[in-house]
Amino acid sequence: MVAVEVVDVTDELKSDYDVVVAGGGAAGLSGALMLARARRSVVVIDAGAPRNAPASGVHGLLARDGMPPAELVERGRAEVRGYGGQVVSGEIGAVTREEAGFRVALTDGRTVRARRLLLATGLVDELPEVPGLRSRWGRDVLHCPYCHGWEVRDQAIGVLASGPLSVHQALLFRQWSDDVTLFCHTMPSPSGEEAEQLAARGIRVVDGEVASLEIVDDRLAGVRLNDGTVVKREALAVAPRMVARIGFAEGLGLRPVEHPSGAGEHLPSDATGRTDVPGVWVAGNVTDLTAQVGSAAAAGANAGAQINADLIAEETREAVAARTRGDAPFSAASESRVCEAVLGDRRHGL
Repeated sequence: MVAVEVVDVTDELKSDYDVVVAGGGAAGLSGALMLARARRSVVVIDAGAPRNAPASGVHGLLARDGMPPAELVERGRAEVRGYGGQVVSGEIGAVTREEAGFRVALTDGRTVRARRLLLATGLVDELPEVPGLRSRWGRDVLHCPYCHGWEVRDQAIGVLASGPLSVHQALLFRQWSDDVTLFCHTMPSPSGEEAEQLAARGIRVVDGEVASLEIVDDRLAGVRLNDGTVVKREALAVAPRMVARIGFAEGLGLRPVEHPSGAGEHLPSDATGRTDVPGVWVAGNVTDLTAQVGSAAAAGANAGAQINADLIAEETREAVAARTRGDAPFSAASESRVCEAVLGDRRHGL
């Protein structure tokens, strides 16, 4: 019999990295993978609270459709580690600027320094205060038709009005079912062009505040109004208010602002993910509220490449400056100083 020792492999946080990635979802891991393949020292710090955790599977992601979110993350972590990157569990409490980059402080007291930052911490879904809504989130209470529409096709679908995009959401879900009802809840009943659009598509509008959800055998059975009326529904769509998870970066002057769509708050950036703060990039839902897993991963990879290019530009400037000063390792001035230090006057006549 051969004794086998089982060893738990952990990522020990070092003191310095080229890049610290905040957030270990699709965007953060893709960015870290790109950086690790570029031979950068990179660590992903992940608090372990992914937005899509309640969902049974990731949908619309080519070659990975239906894969459980946790499995996708584990595969991504393994790929990052395979190229020498690290993934560390922890929550970032604060980030501050230092002369050579940034100091990242974790809530457990650990600190790490980085030359660049990639923030991919995602967002928080703020749901309406309706009893039973949160517990069904990601199951039969949904938000994105492209993520969940196929799974509830041809069912009786309700849409809970919660913001400026609710009518648009109802029109979208009509693509997957001809039985769609819009519950106005605390919002005004649609009028004008919106009312005409809903009527033309056969979408029923129900006025009155929603009191709770009706659950039977652990499945959504209906929506109960304040007057006691129960409207049978098998799925309920709601547009949450989406707010970027970025409070730890306030020390850098980074604060979320209202998204132009009115759907929540995001952190603006340019097309590469670069923010207004030098050295800081963002990717995924923290900046693009409606990004799905595939587009978030693509944004993370793009940001990682841009960060590497930015570091190369900095290192090249430093190398040129060193050469100009004469302190480059193999410059003529450097060779002369070494020769003088080693040989002194004997260097003449060699």
